[in-house]
Amino acid sequence: MREGDIWPGLRNPDGSRWHYLDTAATAQKPQEVIDAVTRAIGADYATVHRGVYTRSADMTLAFEAARRKVAGLLGGDEGEIVFTRGATEAINLVAQTWGQANLKAGDRILLSVLEHHSNIVPWQLLRERTGVEIDVCPLTPDGRIDLEAAERILTPAHKLVAFAHVSNVLGSMLPVEQAVKLAHAVGAKILLDGCQAVARLAVDVKALGCDFYVCSAHKLYGPTGIGALWARADILDAMPPWQGGGSMIDRVTFAKTTYAPAPQRFEAGTPAIVEAIGFGAAVDFVQGIGLDAIHAHEAALVARARGELSRLNSVRLFGPEDSAGIVSFALEGVHPHDLGTILDEEGVAIRAGHHCAQPLMDHLGVPATARASFGIYSDDSDIAALVRGIERTMRIFG
Repeated sequence: MREGDIWPGLRNPDGSRWHYLDTAATAQKPQEVIDAVTRAIGADYATVHRGVYTRSADMTLAFEAARRKVAGLLGGDEGEIVFTRGATEAINLVAQTWGQANLKAGDRILLSVLEHHSNIVPWQLLRERTGVEIDVCPLTPDGRIDLEAAERILTPAHKLVAFAHVSNVLGSMLPVEQAVKLAHAVGAKILLDGCQAVARLAVDVKALGCDFYVCSAHKLYGPTGIGALWARADILDAMPPWQGGGSMIDRVTFAKTTYAPAPQRFEAGTPAIVEAIGFGAAVDFVQGIGLDAIHAHEAALVARARGELSRLNSVRLFGPEDSAGIVSFALEGVHPHDLGTILDEEGVAIRAGHHCAQPLMDHLGVPATARASFGIYSDDSDIAALVRGIERTMRIFG
């Protein structure tokens, strides 16, 4: 899955291979996505939803076609897709609109220990405004959200469950259908953070039964600055707008303003036109390969990487054996930042730090971890380079 010049970002200046193992942070871009963005910002460029001239009309068609592609990726309808700046903004949108309108003091939200900061902080901000309470679901010993514990915690006071579909640190996968059933059993809505899922797992929000689903394009081999919120149509239609400006209005007077229907009601101002078209191109790319094939490819790499790293006595592995595309670990006596620096000298790029999941680091008892994460373009040579770099680090640190 790495042949030819399809991945220009994986070449070093001298033409050698760069061993990029930080896909969970952001994925490299295939040439067809780069080309789509280049055309959109160049020869095809015009505004959308406003101009009556031909190029503007064509760009509007391309922009809305991207919305349909994202809807197809998630298994929703195009009228249920709101373009946002990313998953972080999508979660904030839900918190500031649906949350503000529907949650009050005495209501409760259930999160989990492994959540990304973007699925913690917006709910804490909502807590400050409304008095809603937050509960935290523990993890199983192998790093999965403990749904048996969730069932014990949940009560009719819980109005929202917000879980990661796939952990960005541990790669552990949520049994979504079970989580949805538990949330709905007490009358709660459920939001899923799908950032790490959509690039490697087939998602069908209607079949899963969730109420909100969020993702970002840049982890799906698309551009930064664009993401999506999917929400059930009835929920979306009842949510108030959260930003005011052009595009989201029906009629404006100084006495009163009426608003456009969803999803336009949540897309104030000139949208991220180029980025949305790049998002659509990325969807085409991954669907052309097949998400099942991508997941199988990454699962095989995870198994090999965990096998190689488990041979090294100084390495502590985190997360389940069947993690989705992600291997987090610690090297005894070496801070992950030092390991990352030495690996960089070896032409290997990993993530070292708390991965925007500081409560999870506290749970693991470490200040940070090293994280190797795979993508479509990853292969065995990346694992070999990673192991060589770790072995060199072990020699340096004695």
